[in-house]
Amino acid sequence: MSLSEIAVTTLDGRPTTFGEYADKVVLVVNVASRCGLSPQYQQLEELQKEYGERGFTVLGVPSNQFLQELKTSDDIAEYCSTTWGVTFPMLEKASVNGRKRHPLYVELVKAKDGSGKAGPVMWNFEKFLVLPTGEIKRFRPTTKPDDPAVISAIESALGH
Repeated sequence: MSLSEIAVTTLDGRPTTFGEYADKVVLVVNVASRCGLSPQYQQLEELQKEYGERGFTVLGVPSNQFLQELKTSDDIAEYCSTTWGVTFPMLEKASVNGRKRHPLYVELVKAKDGSGKAGPVMWNFEKFLVLPTGEIKRFRPTTKPDDPAVISAIESALGH
C-alpha cells in the first residue's frame, strides 16, 4: 500500500486519506499534550507559518502511546488551540507502535534516521518529513523542529 492510499481521520472526525497531503512536503509528528517536549508545538506552528504557503504542512498525530495525551479529541483540540495556537492539521489519536500501530506509522517507521536506524517510534514528537516523491526523512524526538537539519530538509524539498 502506498502512503497516499492510507486511510486517516482528522481530529474533528473527517475521514480522508494521506493522499490529501500528497502534493505537499509533510512533517508528520506524533504529539502529546502532557509531554515535556510539548513546547515543540510552538516551533511546529512557526514552521507552518513560515512554509505553509509554499507547499508544506505539519501534520500532528496525537498519541497516548507513552501515556501523555489527553483522553478526547475535543480536549486535544482545545489544548492545542488555546495553549499553542496550533493551525496545522491534526489527525485523530493513534497508536504509533505495537500491534495496533496505525497503518500510516507501519510505513513511516521503516524510514531510517540520520544514524541509519529504523524501527519503533522512540518517544513523543518523533518527526517524519514525507516528500511528494514518497521519500521519508526521519528525525528523533529530541531533534527540535527548528534544528538546522530539519530546516535544511524542508527548504531543500521545497526548492528554497
